[in-house]
Amino acid sequence: MSYKILIVDDSKLARMAVGKMLNGLRPEWSRVEATNADEALALAQQSSFDIALLDFNMPGRDGLTLAAELREMSPNMPVAVISANVQNEVIRRAEDVGATFLPKPLIEDAMRAFIEQAEQRLETVGT
Repeated sequence: MSYKILIVDDSKLARMAVGKMLNGLRPEWSRVEATNADEALALAQQSSFDIALLDFNMPGRDGLTLAAELREMSPNMPVAVISANVQNEVIRRAEDVGATFLPKPLIEDAMRAFIEQAEQRLETVGT
């Protein structure tokens, strides 16, 4: 099944890296990119997304705040927060909003595990 993924990061290079990795794992999936939380929420109000990959450190609202807002809009959406800030507090806060924490630099095995978990979750919810 093909899914639509929202990638949010203020770094174009980071968005490209995540997109390239995702394209290698699931080339049939469509991607939409945003540079910050406000842009991501505007896109989410215009169109629905199946999965969200969010940077933690962004200008304005951080990825955890955005994750909580996206989960309110779509409670079953798998969300991952990606950050080099690998502290127990950040990981716990990600879990508190129902998001998976993925450390930077993002490696393919971590992305694959999240994507497979997201697919299983979406298939379970869809049935």
